[in-house]
Amino acid sequence: MSFWQIWGWGLAVVMIPLTLAWLWSVKITNASIVDICWGMCFVALTWWYFSQAQGDAQRRLIISSLVTIWGLRLSIYIGWRNWSKPEDYRYVEFRQRYGAERYWWFSFFQVFLLQGVLALLISLTLLGAQTGPKSWNWLDYLAIGVWLIGFGFEAIGDWQMARFKANPANKGQVMRSGLWRYTRHPNYFGDSAVWWGYALFSIAAGSYWQIIGAGLMTLLIIRVSGVMLLERTMVKTKPQYADYIAKTSAFLPWLPKS
Repeated sequence: MSFWQIWGWGLAVVMIPLTLAWLWSVKITNASIVDICWGMCFVALTWWYFSQAQGDAQRRLIISSLVTIWGLRLSIYIGWRNWSKPEDYRYVEFRQRYGAERYWWFSFFQVFLLQGVLALLISLTLLGAQTGPKSWNWLDYLAIGVWLIGFGFEAIGDWQMARFKANPANKGQVMRSGLWRYTRHPNYFGDSAVWWGYALFSIAAGSYWQIIGAGLMTLLIIRVSGVMLLERTMVKTKPQYADYIAKTSAFLPWLPKS
């Protein structure tokens, strides 16, 4: 199959599990489970690409393995974090706005299909890395290094925040230690770095324009569903967060201001 045929069939690959997840969300009246599926969308897509692409075998195997590690960790963490919790406030607001009697089917298009399409667009970077004509080279080693930094920030940042929230004494407080001392969003920075690691794999393979997938992921993280959305909520709910904003880098890790 050609590049575009492989990519086009990717929509079916990702929408089959997302449709099953949607049916389950209707049964339990909780669209939040789509968040658990996010990482696994890319795991499914990357192994589909692996089965069809003809790029460098070593690069294909390594990037597919790295995506699997990243996706599984993210899905397991979100599933653990959201276990037995009510529906996320975003979906509650949507349900109230559109009416509970019709949101059950509307959520398929607004939440699940949208996530599938976004995952497919972002995954262009993964497909580019697996179909490019160039063999393994020094840029691949750089890609692994960037991925390790990003994965470390994301996983350690999530772990530190989980420990912070588990302590009742920290209720209502702002996390300022560990990686959170150097960036207000080490998990989001790490997620973005992971994807630019994938972009370097794509460049190493000789696939250049496909890195727009990594750019789209970073845009979503910073401007849409990540940093900006979370900070609007934090400023409203935690008065001390304004001081945290004034002293701590928003995204890229840096020394805090005195």
